[in-house]
Amino acid sequence: MADSSFDIVSKVDHQEADNALNQARKEVEQRYDFKGTGASIEWSGEQILIKANSEERAKAVLDVFQTKLIKRGISLKSLETGEPAASGKEFRLVSSIKDGISQENAKKIGKIIRDEAPKSVKSQIQGDELRVQSKSRDDLQEVIRILKAADLDVDLQFVNYR
Repeated sequence: MADSSFDIVSKVDHQEADNALNQARKEVEQRYDFKGTGASIEWSGEQILIKANSEERAKAVLDVFQTKLIKRGISLKSLETGEPAASGKEFRLVSSIKDGISQENAKKIGKIIRDEAPKSVKSQIQGDELRVQSKSRDDLQEVIRILKAADLDVDLQFVNYR
């Protein structure tokens, strides 16, 4: 019997992220507490740029955006946000959406699989994803359970289960 396998990936639906950003922009434009504060949120290349006249307002716009991401099914683990920085009279907050698993996190996941999973399970890093193989499908399901329980700073999806 051939080995069963699945891939561990960390992907974000960019269309859903764009929809969340557009919803957040509309809410910021319409909300009374943001009137006259110069608060805005927009794409700046691959990054998200949040501007406001105070640090608290910039964080409030970020909170609105995070709420919209959650409603659209995007994990906040895939959002990387810096600290608000003063730029003239306004505060800027730069965020980006992480896509793929970094080499460092892939090694952590591989170590968890080696240490905690059944011994018949093998994992290998393939670019920005991991392939996990075993003869037993039950062992693969055990790996998925272990990784869901692990506290990783990456949003994981399990695809190509066969």
